[in-house]
Amino acid sequence: MLLWLAQFFKQDIGLLRVFNFITFRAVFATLTALAIGLFAGPAVIRMLTRMKVGQAVRTNGPQTHLVKSGTPTMGGVLILIAIGVSTLLWSDLSNRFIWVVLVVTLGFGTVGWVDDYRKVVYKDPNGMASREKYFWQSLIGIVAALYLAFSVSAPTNTKVWQLFVAWVQSGFNLDLPPKADLIVPFFKTISYPLGVWGFIALTYFVIVGTSNAVNLTDGLDGLAIMPTVMVGTALGIFAYLTGNATYSKYLFIPHIPGAGELLIFCGAMAGAGLAFLWFNAHPAQVFMGDVGALALGGALGTVAVIVRQEIVLFIMGGIFVVETLSVMMQVAYFKLTKKRYGVGKRILLMAPLHHHFEQKGWKETQVVVRFWIISMMLVLFGLSTLKLR
Repeated sequence: MLLWLAQFFKQDIGLLRVFNFITFRAVFATLTALAIGLFAGPAVIRMLTRMKVGQAVRTNGPQTHLVKSGTPTMGGVLILIAIGVSTLLWSDLSNRFIWVVLVVTLGFGTVGWVDDYRKVVYKDPNGMASREKYFWQSLIGIVAALYLAFSVSAPTNTKVWQLFVAWVQSGFNLDLPPKADLIVPFFKTISYPLGVWGFIALTYFVIVGTSNAVNLTDGLDGLAIMPTVMVGTALGIFAYLTGNATYSKYLFIPHIPGAGELLIFCGAMAGAGLAFLWFNAHPAQVFMGDVGALALGGALGTVAVIVRQEIVLFIMGGIFVVETLSVMMQVAYFKLTKKRYGVGKRILLMAPLHHHFEQKGWKETQVVVRFWIISMMLVLFGLSTLKLR
């Protein structure tokens, strides 16, 4: 919106030409989201408190968490408001990638809001039924994957439609250009063609998987939001370089026209996340809830697909990956041993992994800060793939 106004008046006010620089708008998108979050945070927390949307803590979870019962949840609404307002203010609203990321983010946020609402109203820690939640996540993920398969491959929406029609006319058997291949980091020329169906399948799993992974990680005060900020910031750097023809050629990464504008979205996500952390730091005044965790995870996955860095997202979001694997392994091992021996056994003291360390005697703040440090190292390692090829 501000970019449009700046372009309209730039003949009269030359200083407004600075709005043409993505980096300038990204910095102010970050600061805007941060300011919105900090100033609106207390009001949102008071509103959630009046609505009595207190967190229902699992009775089978760590006993130290019982004191958190009643703490306002659904604080992810604050994050989404800050991201949405800041992105709409500072981004180029004609950019198709901005809109697809916003739609996915708000779509997953809506699913999370319904889940949180049911937890709060019906006092059920399980919230929305797993099948129902997975259905809506899958629907959003598949629609986004179908669009991205062609939008990443074509420079404009007109070309996207032409490519889609060509795919249908070919009997759903069409090769995508090399920029849509799965890129293997640390190698200059190694990539794997996916085809339309392969691209859709990979994108679906990245978006839905990342959404659920962030949600599983969001179990301690501040645990999920800081890695999200770090990974989102790094993806913003990838987006900026991918959208620049010169940098992308020099770094041997695909050039995706328009992808650079996602730096504004990632900046807004970082600013909103830091503002939320102000209130979510231990002891938390508000919890993110599924409305925030599912939305942020979906956003990270979508940006990673657009900039063609799915494997790098796997590396940088290692904390999310390990937390998810810990739950999968715990459940699988319990079911296997129960079927074989009649009594279920566990690999960890408690899943997800952060609860295991709590049970071993680590303080909550120790778990959180140590996981932050690991995330920082993984993000730096992921960024190193830009040059280590």
